[in-house]
Amino acid sequence: MLGTAAVSPPANPSGGLTGRCTMMDHVTTELTNWSGTYRFTAREVIAARTIDEVRRAVAKTSGGRVRALGTRHSFNDLADNGATLVSVTGIAPEPVIDEAARTVTVGAGVTYGVLAAWLQDRGWALGNLGSLPHLSVGGATATGTHGSGTRNRILSAAVAGLEYVAADGELRHADRSAPDFDGMAVGLGAFGIVVRVTLDIEPSYLIRQDAYIQLPWDRVLTELDQVLGATYSVSLFTDWSGESLRAAWVKRRVESKEAGAPDEFFGARREPGPVTFIDAPADNLTVLGVVGPWLQGLPHFRADSTPSNGDEIQSEYFVDRRHGAAALEAVRRRSQRITPLLMVSEIRSTAPDELWLSGSYQRETMAIHFTWVNRPDEVDAVLRDVEEALAPFAARPHWGKVSHVTASQVTQHYPRLADARDLFERLDPDGRFSNHRLERLGVRAAR
Repeated sequence: MLGTAAVSPPANPSGGLTGRCTMMDHVTTELTNWSGTYRFTAREVIAARTIDEVRRAVAKTSGGRVRALGTRHSFNDLADNGATLVSVTGIAPEPVIDEAARTVTVGAGVTYGVLAAWLQDRGWALGNLGSLPHLSVGGATATGTHGSGTRNRILSAAVAGLEYVAADGELRHADRSAPDFDGMAVGLGAFGIVVRVTLDIEPSYLIRQDAYIQLPWDRVLTELDQVLGATYSVSLFTDWSGESLRAAWVKRRVESKEAGAPDEFFGARREPGPVTFIDAPADNLTVLGVVGPWLQGLPHFRADSTPSNGDEIQSEYFVDRRHGAAALEAVRRRSQRITPLLMVSEIRSTAPDELWLSGSYQRETMAIHFTWVNRPDEVDAVLRDVEEALAPFAARPHWGKVSHVTASQVTQHYPRLADARDLFERLDPDGRFSNHRLERLGVRAAR
């Protein structure tokens, strides 16, 4: 179900909730996701300000269901449970760098934008970022948010350790030394409430980003690997109509602030002016045609601006990049139905990983993202066409976005699903952190 719109307090850039949330406040007014397209059914939201308050909240709901809530960027009922949600965005980030290990440990509710600025001030960086810096670290990694780059793994692959509140209210720690840690990094909130995350870091670096317009479809389809792998990060934007894509957003890792960029990219020409290929105000976007620190060049949207368009529905599917051109052609054949309901589609790629519930598990991946207008019934119908087109390519839907994925598809497309379910059942035998969606998809045992 797509849900219905309602008004709720937005997430602020520092990762906390605005509105009436105070210490251990119990928020019972209507709460929606970030874009207002899903209304939560939970009866209360506890806005925790400390880890101890999370522990008390879990203990308080003993026997009942409880789940974590971050910046509410999911577009389905993944974070919902009809009972109690605990927001972790109000907990102080308190980042700690371990220079020897090249890691930072930080509160799970902090946004990537806030963490990135803190790291940059100290000469450090993350290897990858999503297009939106407004997302919480805990929520983005738990759902497999990915960023872009054929040699870049998803954001969850940078998770080196987790601190979480377990079903008994105790604080526990897990890291890569644990044999089942690959089942926890993309954990879908299914085993506990993550309160602190340890991430890999590296020395700060420079990024130059440029937009290239009128990229020919025939070049993309015949040279897909070369196009997506041409630079550190490549994003292709299209509405699926016509013989060319709207644009390629090309991000190069460079050594000098004076680094230039070629005027041509696979038949597309460089556009020096403000971009017009994303349906959002131009001043929401990070700056093109200049060299800047990584945190200003990797995201598409500025951390101090409204993310994306806002009033939208999102879907995304991950396919093996070996079949990427065929998958794109299959979607293009349905453009007459897709284009009228679409704001924009983005095509990206990621490197393989070993995380059990990752969209890039053990395969070079191409991600096909759809940002739809807020017309739920019509979008719901056209999504069935999209999913029919992608069915031959074993497409894995994004966990936090709208799809019609079934339990049989999840079982088929995630070889380690049974291992993940066994792990979650062992860590949470009573299903405290389960919900209807996880059980319907076979991620948690039915109750």
